[in-house]
Amino acid sequence: MTMGYRRAVVEAGKKMLHSGLTMETWGNISVRGRDRIYITPSGMPYDDLTEEDVAVVGLEGRVLEGRRQPSTETPLHVAVYNARPDVGAVLHTHPIYSTVFSCMGEDIPLFIDEAAQALGDVVRTAGYALPGSPELARNCVAALGRRANACLLKSHGAVCVGKDLSACFRTAAVLEMTAHVLQLIRSMSGTFHPISDENIAAMQEFVKTRYGH
Repeated sequence: MTMGYRRAVVEAGKKMLHSGLTMETWGNISVRGRDRIYITPSGMPYDDLTEEDVAVVGLEGRVLEGRRQPSTETPLHVAVYNARPDVGAVLHTHPIYSTVFSCMGEDIPLFIDEAAQALGDVVRTAGYALPGSPELARNCVAALGRRANACLLKSHGAVCVGKDLSACFRTAAVLEMTAHVLQLIRSMSGTFHPISDENIAAMQEFVKTRYGH
């Protein structure tokens, strides 16, 4: 199972890079495995990653295994897992449209059906803090709250969480599409029509209980 977690992180790194969700070595990925976290190493090209490069840290952030230094954003991943027992994976991306809104310090509301179903709650922008700092980790956790599956890091990028990496990538794709749609609405001098709280709750319940196989 240990190699399964490592393989998942390696494959996710390549997927994130080639899906346009980041560039070069930016961003980071982790999965939770019982009492440990499997996370991408610091500053390594995703196409060069092997399973042996994946770092393993404890839920307090201490390095347990690995020949590489873990991501500089390890404190953020650790903080999210400790605050959200429902989270099994964390995907930190640097997508274009989502990052635009993070630079403006704006939240992204749930105004399209896909966002209402996948994002959990309004996508809030966390207050600015230096990358890798304990303050950034705290700000991220506060922005996610108990329900959101994503938040923005001011002037930085996005953090998507889920039960596994597949859920994280789904959230990341919906977040970027929602940000893109919002940008297009504004470019046309338009405004969006909000979805009611009741309809958002109904769609989220549908996804949980009746959608898919």
